[in-house]
Amino acid sequence: MSFDATALANPITRLLRAYDPGHDLPALRLRFGGDLAELGSNEAVLGPSPRALKAMAESLPDVFRYPDPQAGTLKHALAAKWQVDCAGIAFGNGSHELLMLLAQCFADPGTSVVFSQFGFAVFAIATAAAGATPICVTSLPGDHASAPYGHDLDALAAAVRADTRIVYLANPNNPTGTWFDDAELDRFLARVPMTCLVVVDEAYQEFVDAPGTSSAVRLLGRYPNLVVTRTFSKAYALAGLRIGYLLADEGVVGVLERLRESFNVNALAQVAALAALGDVAHLQKVCAWTRHERGWLAGELSARGYRVLPSQTNFLLVDLGGDASGLEKHLFERGVIVRPMAGYGLGHCVRISLGTRSESERLLAALS
Repeated sequence: MSFDATALANPITRLLRAYDPGHDLPALRLRFGGDLAELGSNEAVLGPSPRALKAMAESLPDVFRYPDPQAGTLKHALAAKWQVDCAGIAFGNGSHELLMLLAQCFADPGTSVVFSQFGFAVFAIATAAAGATPICVTSLPGDHASAPYGHDLDALAAAVRADTRIVYLANPNNPTGTWFDDAELDRFLARVPMTCLVVVDEAYQEFVDAPGTSSAVRLLGRYPNLVVTRTFSKAYALAGLRIGYLLADEGVVGVLERLRESFNVNALAQVAALAALGDVAHLQKVCAWTRHERGWLAGELSARGYRVLPSQTNFLLVDLGGDASGLEKHLFERGVIVRPMAGYGLGHCVRISLGTRSESERLLAALS
């Protein structure tokens, strides 16, 4: 009798597919060496705060000890930063884990979850993992004046049903780079019943400089069903440490704590995040550089005839108007790695992260 592990898996898991990490970057680094331009992962290439590196180095001798399961010191620092109570903060192995955990705790096969057509891929994965009914709402059209392929908040609000437990939003959104302003979010929240959580993922919020657009954290006191997720992976450049957090009503956090793994954030991540949080000057430097490079690269690509979608992130979505696989292959063969978007249903686009100036120049040379 043969062994079939898939047949033993539960029905929900059998419907899922493993995460596709894209290219094998470690192998490509060996192949191309210093000539590799890694422009596919939305990393902050200026690197983390020197204070974070120092804090990790000093903590290395203590790695034989378990980390603080509550991340108490970091939690108090974040509570002071955001002017919230510690009871309203939860940590995750990146914000990815928290987005999954929310679905595990609040959704099930008898409920539905609403998200946008081109929203962050984890929204659909979290919904599927919980066995909930996905309600994927058509995005704004590709020729929309300000948010091509972005969230249609009116359509998302209208899609909420009596059994909907979560609406996932991303502001700004990955992979489109689009965003919505404070007034739009205010109107949206007013339309969603308290029986439904509104989860706003703000992984790229530090890079925003669009007028009238700020963090949804300001609305937590008015809407107890609002959850805001954030990360240290992007602007703080700690992607390799995997640490994210959410801000919510303490009742929501209390439910999550029942299922959250006890030591899900490692000790080095905690000390690095705390140090990075205190280095405001470095964060400002990273954000200013990102905004400048975003404008420069968008201009260079546009001058070469490419349609660059508006972005408030550390990446650009480029719409080629046709199958993008040929261009992606052309760049790959020259050691320039961008992110193909076919998995998102945007096979006519590529996502290009902001790399160092030399990486961007290699990109432009390859395009020429």
